[in-house]
Amino acid sequence: MNRSDQEREDPPDSRDSVQIEEVKSPWTHSVDQILDALEVSPQEGLDAGEVERRRRRFGRNRLREAETESAWEILVRQFKSLIVALLAAASILSFAFGEFVEGVAVGGVIVINGIIGFVTELRAVRSMEALQKLSQVEAKVRREGQLKEIPAQDLVPGDIVDLEGGDVVTADLRLFEASKLQVDESALTGESVPVGKQTDPVAEDTPLAERSNTVFKGTAITRGAGKGVVVATGMDTELGHISSLVATAEEEITPLERRLDDLGQRLIWVTLGVAALVILSGVLGGRDPLLMMRSGIALAVAGIPEGLPIVATVALARGMWRMARRNAVVNRLSAVETLGSTNVILTDKTGTLTENRMTVARVALAAGEIAVGGEGLETEGEFRRDGQVIEPAEDRLLQRTLKIGALCNNASLQNERSDTKNSAVGDPTEVALLVAAAKAGIHRDDLTEETPEVREEAFDPEIKMMATFHEREGDESYLVAVKGALQPVIEASSHILTEEGDRELTAEERQEWMRRNEEMAEEGLRVIAMASKTVDSLEVAPYQDLTFLGLQAMLDPPRSDVEDSIRAAQRAGVKIAMITGDQPATARNVARAVGLVDGTEAEVIHGGDVGDLEVSLNAERRERILNAPIFARVTPEQKLDLISVHQESGAIVAMTGDGVNDAPALKKADIGVAMGQRGTQVAKEAADMVLKDDRFSTIVAAIEQGRTIFNNIRKFVLYLLSCNMAEIMVVGLASLVGAPLPILPLQILFLNLVTDVFPALALGVGKGDPHIMEHPPRDPEEPVLTRDHWLGIVGYGSLISVSVLGALALAILWLGMEEGQAVTVSFLTLAFAQLWHVFNMRAGDTRLFHNDIVQNPWVWGALILCTILLLMAIYLPGFATLLKVEYPGDDGWGLIVGLSFLPLVIGQIIKAIAGMRASR
Repeated sequence: MNRSDQEREDPPDSRDSVQIEEVKSPWTHSVDQILDALEVSPQEGLDAGEVERRRRRFGRNRLREAETESAWEILVRQFKSLIVALLAAASILSFAFGEFVEGVAVGGVIVINGIIGFVTELRAVRSMEALQKLSQVEAKVRREGQLKEIPAQDLVPGDIVDLEGGDVVTADLRLFEASKLQVDESALTGESVPVGKQTDPVAEDTPLAERSNTVFKGTAITRGAGKGVVVATGMDTELGHISSLVATAEEEITPLERRLDDLGQRLIWVTLGVAALVILSGVLGGRDPLLMMRSGIALAVAGIPEGLPIVATVALARGMWRMARRNAVVNRLSAVETLGSTNVILTDKTGTLTENRMTVARVALAAGEIAVGGEGLETEGEFRRDGQVIEPAEDRLLQRTLKIGALCNNASLQNERSDTKNSAVGDPTEVALLVAAAKAGIHRDDLTEETPEVREEAFDPEIKMMATFHEREGDESYLVAVKGALQPVIEASSHILTEEGDRELTAEERQEWMRRNEEMAEEGLRVIAMASKTVDSLEVAPYQDLTFLGLQAMLDPPRSDVEDSIRAAQRAGVKIAMITGDQPATARNVARAVGLVDGTEAEVIHGGDVGDLEVSLNAERRERILNAPIFARVTPEQKLDLISVHQESGAIVAMTGDGVNDAPALKKADIGVAMGQRGTQVAKEAADMVLKDDRFSTIVAAIEQGRTIFNNIRKFVLYLLSCNMAEIMVVGLASLVGAPLPILPLQILFLNLVTDVFPALALGVGKGDPHIMEHPPRDPEEPVLTRDHWLGIVGYGSLISVSVLGALALAILWLGMEEGQAVTVSFLTLAFAQLWHVFNMRAGDTRLFHNDIVQNPWVWGALILCTILLLMAIYLPGFATLLKVEYPGDDGWGLIVGLSFLPLVIGQIIKAIAGMRASR
């Protein structure tokens, strides 16, 4: 408890400075000394006022991070580019030659371009920063006598923290309770094997890796449970000391963004070369050198796709938000791109393919089977033998089996004896055992009061058993309660409980129980075996000479949306394999129920048959593993091997997991997917994506979104470069043949600002092709633009160029327009042709009026905005003077409308012909 009221009112800074001195080298002091120095009771914890005072003194519990990029920094970055340098040069040249209006206009373009880039990038950056907060780590802390979950950054020195397997340690803690506690400290010390922890003081010169009474921020609890008091937070932790020695991490850049950046850099130099050629040819052709210089620079600016990095960031950020709304929180930006290439999903069963609502449906005893009624957390349910209701209190075998299931248990069931709705904390399997016992009037809190738990042998996934030791009332002996998989439990049993009492278990009976277990498993039931014994010492090995009691068989219904999601993934060319620790028969039954396999003969590969896959596989065995839909009784190590086999075959693998032991597999997979509801903090930290609803369908939705993002970016690049190609062609060809320039320098800059930016951004944020999951995954090595895309860029650019040059020629030769009015016609033809060209970006296998472009509201908004801006350029006198445009007249408008639609019409005809050929 806190000391006196006098001390409580002392200024926090003076008292805290004393605490720091007293808590120095906390591993050397006893638990009582540490708690006294920090003025805290392990039962009560800190109160709200004291927490606030300590937070003011010590700050938030977080490491020094790269500072959030300010809006000013994002704004300044918009002007640090070769593009801006070129525009600035054009502006300076304009002023130098007395073209003040044009100089101011070019300066205005620099500012407007910068503002557009600033607004779009700022929103994208802030969106991704907000998304990171969705996956913050929490800590279980005792405050004011209540156990609460709080954000880890709110911890302060003196907080009492509860730890259990799967937790990430969020501050440096001096332990005062440790039960079979083991910690993975490899991230801090390099020690690859989890280390055991205890509570006694150690010498002051003990190395960090050997301070067995302390756990450190950034490490992970792999086994057991414990409690500790916070002795250091934030940069004062051991992890903080290390992180202060290294530079802050650089901003993550995805492979896609890097490829787009490289593409943009190469295009800069190509475009500058073309611009130089245009300037030279124009000057040699007798054009005004200043006009050609301005045209060349404007042409270079138009041809360089400066919006590539911005649209990639916007598309990725918007895609992440869409995933978050579908309950998929992405931890790493690069994962968004990888999702689009995923072609193998290795999924666990419980909670992902099934509801994870375990309910004990049957209890198998030596005297026969008993059906158990009720669903979910309902503690009301009948027990029936041979269809007749029985009284559970009168069946000794049933009572004993249910009692052991409740004792060998770490879950808790709240409100089980009240009229309010029940709630539960803990593993669903253990919760189901508590609910079954409660239906028979057996409650764990009553049991632990009569026979307190004094030792726990934590569940070991290798041997698939767990045991707890309990004091027997009025006796110096101990009851050992054991639960686990049938095979190891029955092998550890020498006796069996019958109506006549304990007797020796025969080999024939073992075989009979294995057969009964197999029958239940084939019905899709998850089977847990129960056993017990009485011993005189806590040092006795728990898994020897047990008395076998029976089986509790649980039903976990498949999720209603799984079958459709599996079919959607398979249609999309994604292979799915179920990997589970359950029995082969249970796994096959569930796989059949969710539509993963058909019939009862589907192959199930047992973990024991997988063997050591690091040893070279022959082709036949490798093919068998690659094609198998079900793996049962698989260990965490074998999951790693299975991922490796698929990756070596060229697959992009998504792997689901929820436990501590799944963390290595989640890290190894191309996309690690952790469960948000039942997953441990360790699994969530290791994963690339966390499912807030634990649903398989959410993985499929995330893959669809990943594909959509890549396709949107590809459409944007294709649209932007084909428009830029058209601008280069019309100016270049006109310069080469000595014709009037179809578009003037400021007009080029205006189009670059209007028709490039808004429709392109609309393509980048669209919902995408609704049929995208009907196509196979793309090759991860495939470039953003393939050979066909480059041909399309040249082809579309040529179509638009022909329309624009044709409009210019017809305006002069047919309609007899003056050069200024004719140039206005070619300028508007180019502008509207680029706007309509956005509809050429639809996929070739989609319908003309029912596709993702037509149904994208952002596209229509962009077209309306751009049309208004173009009309303003014609009809607002000041604007028209600045851009040197004239009213085109009715004939001119007819020419503009007709020829601007020509690239769209021809483009759609080509798509229709290509679609018919592809369907043959």
